[in-house]
Amino acid sequence: MNIIPRSAPANDATVSAAVFARQAELAALREHLAARKSLLLHGPAGVGKTLLLSVIYPEFRAVLYCPQNATPQEIYRNLAAALLASGNQTLARTFPGGMVEAQKKTAVALRGIVRGILNDSNYVIVLDHLVRPSQSVAASIRELKVNCSVPVVAVSRSQHMEDAGFVLPLFPERREKLALRNFDRKTAAEFAARCAQWQGLAAANLQQFLDAIVDYSDGNPGAIQQMVSLAQQPKYAHGDSVKIAPLYIDYKLTTVNR
Repeated sequence: MNIIPRSAPANDATVSAAVFARQAELAALREHLAARKSLLLHGPAGVGKTLLLSVIYPEFRAVLYCPQNATPQEIYRNLAAALLASGNQTLARTFPGGMVEAQKKTAVALRGIVRGILNDSNYVIVLDHLVRPSQSVAASIRELKVNCSVPVVAVSRSQHMEDAGFVLPLFPERREKLALRNFDRKTAAEFAARCAQWQGLAAANLQQFLDAIVDYSDGNPGAIQQMVSLAQQPKYAHGDSVKIAPLYIDYKLTTVNR
């Protein structure tokens, strides 16, 4: 698998947030993709699974990244789109009109075409955002891994391993699973301070606010980032201080209603 040099330096705040204290996880992901090994990447929402992948997968020409994968039909539509975006000539000849033309095919026909291209190919598939994946989704992943002999990186939003649902048995070995966990308190505090710096947040009670969101977030980097962003809004300002309790209540309401 060939490495593509990154076209832009990885120094913006988003990438910095992705790699903060995650060097070991980045190295593990890079190793799995380079070795074409299947993997179950799991962790709670907001922990940074997609951000880490967004840093790693563009380095590899043969990675097919599929962002949302709730059903088997969605998996194969995403794979068709990823193959077209990668410049796959077989699919381009089959669908000269691109995904507009591909969408006109039945799910069964599109699945057959995509499978034919993937069989014994050099691709690696990344299936992001598997939320409590169903038995049918797991069957599609098994089909890709076993019948098509394509490595699959499955990304499950799971606070606990059982949340990986029917996908979990597809990755029986310990080395086939990578857990992305919330930061410990010390790391979370350092991350919160960095987020405030990146976003230019200033307040008279800044340290009190940062201590509070570290506790509220349980060390979840996505939650920390969101609450720092919310603190920029005028509605949460009281003089030169942040109104911590109302901000946290609104944040929780937002996450519950997702």
